[in-house]
Amino acid sequence: MVKNKKVQQWVNETANMCKPDKIVWCDGSEEEARKLIEIGMKEEKIENNPIFQELNQKNWPNAYYHRSHPTDVARTEHLTYVCHPDKEIAGPNNNWMDPKEAKELLTKLSDGCMRGKTMYVLPYMMGHPDSPYAKACIQITDVSYVAISMRIMTRMSNEVLEKIGDSDNFVKGLHSVGDFDPDKRFIMHFPDEHLVWSIGSGYGGNALLGKKCFSLRIASWLGYQEGWLAEHMVIVGIEDPKGKITYVTVAMPSACGKTNLAMLESTLPGYKVWTLGDDIAWLNIGSDGRLYAINPETGLFGVAPGTSMKTNPNMLKTLKGEKFYPTLFTNTALNTDTNEPWWEGLDGPVPKNLIDWQGKSWNSPQDTKAAHPNSRFTVSIYNSPALSKEFDNPKGVPISAIILGGKRTQLIPLVVETFNWQHGVFMGARAGSETTAAAIHKVGVLRRDPMAMLPFCGYNMGDYFRHWLNIGKKLTHPPKIFTVNWFRVDDNGGFIWPGFGENIRVLKWIVDRVNNNVSAKSTPLGLFPNLKDLNCEGLNIPQDKLEKLFEIKPQEWQAELEDIKKFLDQFGNRLPLEIRQEFEKLADRLKTK
Repeated sequence: MVKNKKVQQWVNETANMCKPDKIVWCDGSEEEARKLIEIGMKEEKIENNPIFQELNQKNWPNAYYHRSHPTDVARTEHLTYVCHPDKEIAGPNNNWMDPKEAKELLTKLSDGCMRGKTMYVLPYMMGHPDSPYAKACIQITDVSYVAISMRIMTRMSNEVLEKIGDSDNFVKGLHSVGDFDPDKRFIMHFPDEHLVWSIGSGYGGNALLGKKCFSLRIASWLGYQEGWLAEHMVIVGIEDPKGKITYVTVAMPSACGKTNLAMLESTLPGYKVWTLGDDIAWLNIGSDGRLYAINPETGLFGVAPGTSMKTNPNMLKTLKGEKFYPTLFTNTALNTDTNEPWWEGLDGPVPKNLIDWQGKSWNSPQDTKAAHPNSRFTVSIYNSPALSKEFDNPKGVPISAIILGGKRTQLIPLVVETFNWQHGVFMGARAGSETTAAAIHKVGVLRRDPMAMLPFCGYNMGDYFRHWLNIGKKLTHPPKIFTVNWFRVDDNGGFIWPGFGENIRVLKWIVDRVNNNVSAKSTPLGLFPNLKDLNCEGLNIPQDKLEKLFEIKPQEWQAELEDIKKFLDQFGNRLPLEIRQEFEKLADRLKTK
């Protein structure tokens, strides 16, 4: 028995429902992690595969392989619900179910779901324990993969139980893989009860309940009530040649280069990027009227395909780091000659003897990928050679710029500074991106994804936009807001901008604007760089292509404006008037261009 009566009571109630063979309270220690890996290699299985398989320890220190259930490879947005008492509060951006109905369904599905299994109780903090912005949480799960992953991604320890004390002020997460039946798979959120209940999936965002489920869906609702923002954002510090560090956050949908940007290795002499987070930012107003960001996580859960020494050298160095045990690879291919993970885009020739992410022999067939397109790595941020010395600062870091990005092959310029906070919120509200493999839907389709939060906002996005506007009014030194798009293509379909490490050139211009070092020119879309101020030395981009990165053709914007209006209209009278006004201003500016 633990001291915390409220925690113990909830664990007992859950155990009575789920009926595990035994209960293990985890303490987050490395010794425990090694035991759990051992259990995952020898005792627990998915589809007759062990939970963990040891990889080549010489080339990939502390690394283990995990193959998920073949139906369970991405976030299942259509099975993810936000259960507010009132459907209007959930909004058109969320699937909704009445909380009573949802609990009845989940209780039925969870009855006896842990028979023959171990129930792991995971006490963890989101945020540094000394931070006024941190939140104490307890997750229950029935699979060692989740227990190990949560140890990497969060601050798991017995101290969390001490912090909770006798209160019931902790976030609850109940998870079971069940029998992996997609028809019995649900990820349910109960924001007013600070509860996430997930069954039927072992995949990251569906099963690591501190990740998207709490740190965004539940936390965004908490932020709305308490006056802060929980955002799907990278946090980085950009150091200039004089040693000055400017901190920025960057919102991008999954698989649009967030992790590459978070760990960017600069190609500009004297510039360095320091990593604070690759996915989540909690933004609070400091006593000095500035916006401060903390990363509530301690791990990196990145997409493997495309990660290489060329695209993200710091990530490869992190994956081979030895500071924190262990590192996990999920649904990549395996090189059977060397017992190493492999994925499309990794450096070097394609190995001769590969088995694909489903365990089948693979010989470079044209129509299939060896690694699943959404295959992942889970690794501690403490392994990163570019980790900021401010990472564990309980106060967070002051944010000077907010950058909003997405994947658009046409129309959207390389970089735009918004006119002001209100215009910036509108630009975030109308943001769109061509879809990726991180969620189950057709790839390459344009969908609106405000602030990259569409799948993660735990309440009506009309209210969310209002909350952003209100935060801006409370800031005495609001960050400048920018949009970026690395993905614009030329007439032959090739990317114009080289991206990856060269993105430091765009970040440099943003920092220069923040520090009032360069001017900008006004356009219907916002403030553009004067091309002489965008450092393109050595890039070999012809002038006409460079200009195409900033080309505005008003006639091509008409369909975009119609699509934006259609998206915004669904929020009805909950959409702030200021957002409608910004839309009308944009339409008018494009008419007069």
